[in-house]
Parts: sequence; C-alpha cells; structure tokens
Amino acid sequence: MAMNKEGRKIIQAGGGLVENEKGEILFMFRRGKWDLPKGKLDSGENLANCAIREVKEETGIRDLELKEFLIVTEHAYQERGLYLLKETHWWLMKTNSHQPLVPQAEEQITELKWIGASELAEVLGNTYPNIIEVLKAGRVAGVLK
Repeated sequence: MAMNKEGRKIIQAGGGLVENEKGEILFMFRRGKWDLPKGKLDSGENLANCAIREVKEETGIRDLELKEFLIVTEHAYQERGLYLLKETHWWLMKTNSHQPLVPQAEEQITELKWIGASELAEVLGNTYPNIIEVLKAGRVAGVLK
C-alpha cells in the first residue's frame, strides 16, 4: 500500500477534461457540485485507460479520443475511518456532442451538461479548486490563469 509522508494511503485515479466540436466542456453535477468525470485505477490498468474507462462509465459517451496529458491533482479525504489521498491524472479528450449523455446514477451523478464560455461562471462558482486547476491546464477559455 503506497503511503505519503503524512501517512495517508494514496489512491490513484484518472479523469478527463472532455471537449466537443463546439469547444464546450462536459461537466457533471454530483453531490451538489459541478465536477469532471474521474475515478479510481483498477488493478492491472494504466492511468490513461482508467481515465477513458471512467469518462465512458460516468457519462455514457462511447466515441472518445485521448488527446494529451494535462496535470496531476491531489485531494485528501476520509472514508470509513481511513485518511486517503487521491492523486488524479487528467487528460484532455475530444468527442462530439451528438452522443446521448447517460449519468451514472450509482455514482450519484444527477446531471451531465455541455458548458460553453457563456455558462462557465455558474460552474466556476460551484466546483472544487482542483477542477479549476484542470481547466487552467486545459487552457479553457474564460478561466483565469
């Protein structure tokens, strides 16, 4: 079990900043916040494949192209009495907006939405600091450096 210097177990994950042909970003609404699709690495899986799998599972998208690695973010949390550190490896991904979006209910995702520059302020006001870092790394228009 990998541990960091503070004694937290390190959980590796992969995620995607998914952009469509219109330059919109796919966001999901989960647990009261706007978020990006991501999830834990499975045994024997590499991080890029994890990111693609998680985006597909959480959004229902099937036609997805991995473009470039963006950034690694970290956040600490507690689960079942354990202190954990999630290290998420993020990639820029491209797809088209003509696919049906299917929120993964068992992950408490209640809405999926393509967000353009005109709606970005609403999302930025109700998301996590790490998500803003991913948007900056992906050079998303409307996100200050």
